Amino acid sequence: MRHLLLDLDAPLMSFGGDLVDAYGVVRDFPAKSMLAGLFANALGWERHDAEAQGALQARLAIGSARMVEGQRQREFQTAKLEANDRGWTTRGRVEGRAGGADTYKSPHIRYRDMDADARVLVACRLERATEAPDLDALAAALTRPERPLFIGRKPFVPSRPLLLAIVEADTIPDALVAGMALIDTPPEADTPRAQWPFDEPNGAAIVTAPREDELTDERHWPAGVHAGLRRVIHARLGRPEASA
Repeated sequence: MRHLLLDLDAPLMSFGGDLVDAYGVVRDFPAKSMLAGLFANALGWERHDAEAQGALQARLAIGSARMVEGQRQREFQTAKLEANDRGWTTRGRVEGRAGGADTYKSPHIRYRDMDADARVLVACRLERATEAPDLDALAAALTRPERPLFIGRKPFVPSRPLLLAIVEADTIPDALVAGMALIDTPPEADTPRAQWPFDEPNGAAIVTAPREDELTDERHWPAGVHAGLRRVIHARLGRPEASA
C-alpha cells in the first residue's frame, strides 16, 4: 500500500489537545483532525467545506514517530478588552462585547503549551485510495499549497518542506520505519516513541513496550467540535538495522 510521509520540523509546533479551563495543553502526536485540516488548507478548501473535510478525515489512517523529542514550553497570554472594543472573527464579521461592568475588570488569561525544536515523522494512507483527493493530489498540494501551511498554530511555520516521500509499505509502522531511514537524526531516534491505529499490524517493524490508548481527536466538522474515541497503540519503534 502507498503511504505519504510528512516531515514535521519547526522551531515551534503544537499538537492541540483538550482545552482544560485556561490551559491549552498539547499532545505528543498530531491529531487526525489536525492532519485533515492541514491537507484541506494545502488544497485551498474553506471552513464551510465541512462535508469534504469530514470525508477526508474519515479516509485517513495515520501514524507518527517523534524523531527528535524537543522541549515542552508554556506560553502565558493575557489581553484586556473593554466594552467598546471590537474584533474581526474568522467568519468576516465584526464581533462586539456584551455583559455588565464587572465583565471587563479582569483580563483574559490563557496558558498555551508548545514543543520547541521537535521533529515528528508522520505516515498516512487513504482508504478507498482511488477516490479524490488521492495521495498524489495531497502530495502535490503539500508541494505547492494554496495557502501558507503551519504546524498547529499559525505562527508555527515549518523549517523545511513537509512532504518527505511516498513509499510502498504493508503497514503504517513499516512506513514509519521506511521514513526513519530518510531522516538524518541523532542516535536516540533509532527507537523513537510512536503511535499508530490499534488495529494496524506491526508488520516487519520492531516494536517494544506497546500500550493501548483512546483519543478524542476526530472533529465533527459541521458542528466544529471533537467527538468519539479512536483507539491507538503507543510504543517504541525500532530500525531493523539498529537491532542487528
